[in-house]
Amino acid sequence: MFAFIPRQKRPLQGILASLMLMLFCICAHASENLHDETLSKILDQAQTLEPLETVVISHNGSIVAERGYRGHTTTQPTNIKSASKLVMSALVGIAIDKGVLQGADQQIASLLARDLPAEPDPRLQKVTIGDLLTMRAGLGSTSGVNYGAWVTSSNWVRAALARPFEDEPGGRMIYSTGSTHLLSAILSRQTERTTLQLARDWLGPLEAFSITSWERDPQGIYMGGNQMAMSPRSLLAFGELYRNGGVTAEGERLISEAWIRSSWQRHTQSWWTGHGHGYAWFLTRIADQDVRYGWGYGGQMLYVVPDLGLTVVMTSDESASAARSGHRNDLHRLLAKIIGNLTERT
Repeated sequence: MFAFIPRQKRPLQGILASLMLMLFCICAHASENLHDETLSKILDQAQTLEPLETVVISHNGSIVAERGYRGHTTTQPTNIKSASKLVMSALVGIAIDKGVLQGADQQIASLLARDLPAEPDPRLQKVTIGDLLTMRAGLGSTSGVNYGAWVTSSNWVRAALARPFEDEPGGRMIYSTGSTHLLSAILSRQTERTTLQLARDWLGPLEAFSITSWERDPQGIYMGGNQMAMSPRSLLAFGELYRNGGVTAEGERLISEAWIRSSWQRHTQSWWTGHGHGYAWFLTRIADQDVRYGWGYGGQMLYVVPDLGLTVVMTSDESASAARSGHRNDLHRLLAKIIGNLTERT
């Protein structure tokens, strides 16, 4: 025979506490799903932006959403256009850390002596590496209406150095891809290696980062600041490196924190966006958050929002100006919605 042992009554207070815990977990899970659904709706609505091709969103090191539009994917290489100036800036910073270059205040004339004009403007002796990074060399632009003549010249470095001065070195920002191309030439000559080799070596430990193609000038120098292809996932990995202070997910330091601070410091202001400009990075506020971003023609965007642990890549059709069409502002507004969705969670 079995003796009947009455089950001990569970205190009512404990039962209520357990129910409250279960209810909290259910509500939290439902809230999380709601925000996921909201983010999905935001990306659904983004399809109305006709030039938009991909969006990738990473939060605290994990991809939380990505979308390809009109047959594009986040793993296919795309021309990131002038967003590649960010890569050039990183390579310069690494070169300084390695002692290949002296620093941002180093003057460039002796480094490019063989390509100086026959009778150089004396102000060329004052132009520094930092001036090239911040677009304050004072030299006339090789971009915009001057771009075609520059890239069809027989020597891009000489052509950029021969541009007439429109301001003093260290003066106002004059956007010019020729300036960042001079940095590519300097790196190649100081190391006797191509800029692509340096990128693959110095940034190679960064998982998922890969440059798949890159245009060169007639002398074989890789174009500093344009015509570089990589996947949106690769550009995201690069942005994550900066968000993490120059350290890879595996803990290997590739870029110094000091260089990232200098890159994200306001050195000048863009007259055509009104935003601050550091070492190739633009600086602004979107949705009440400090945002650092790079952008390329057509709307190739890399956004980093440090305080939120957020990195976002958007790529677009490269055939039309995102500034003139208003598409760049549409992308800023899309980022604002993504930020809003994230801040509602906290």
